[in-house]
Amino acid sequence: MEEKIKIRTLRISDKTELAKLANNKKVWDNLRDYIPYPYKGSDAEFFINLTSKEDPKQTFGIEYKGKFSGVIGLVIQEDVYQKSAEIGYWIGEPFWGNGIATKAVELITEYGFAKLDLNRIYTGVFGYNIASMKVLEKNGFEKEGIFKNAILKNDKICDEHRFYKLNEK
Repeated sequence: MEEKIKIRTLRISDKTELAKLANNKKVWDNLRDYIPYPYKGSDAEFFINLTSKEDPKQTFGIEYKGKFSGVIGLVIQEDVYQKSAEIGYWIGEPFWGNGIATKAVELITEYGFAKLDLNRIYTGVFGYNIASMKVLEKNGFEKEGIFKNAILKNDKICDEHRFYKLNEK
């Protein structure tokens, strides 16, 4: 039986659904500003083509019951931080509340430690995004600290909560 939640390589056939799900202010409110909003089909196509060049693969589509439902990725750091990666993810609003992010974070964390030989995976979460903090905590990520007034999003200053998980090889 196929898993109901899985991560897989992004495909050009995801373009329409990716654009539709990402073009949502509630989703964008929890993402960095370099992700465009409004989000168009051309943005989705550019992003999918960009991820197709990754070697090793670091960015994946999330499927829920065979339907594209979001994106998750690791950004491998450079120089002395080359054994660390930042995790980022989002789930389309119609799929919220199904445990998708929790399972996708589990899958990509396993991938990062086993296949990319990472020692550390970390992320920053906007202070108001309690759901994302819970996803990370369910996956054994620990809060490392709170960066006070570190983020400007939608013309408002907020804290950034930093989480990490170490590879327990």
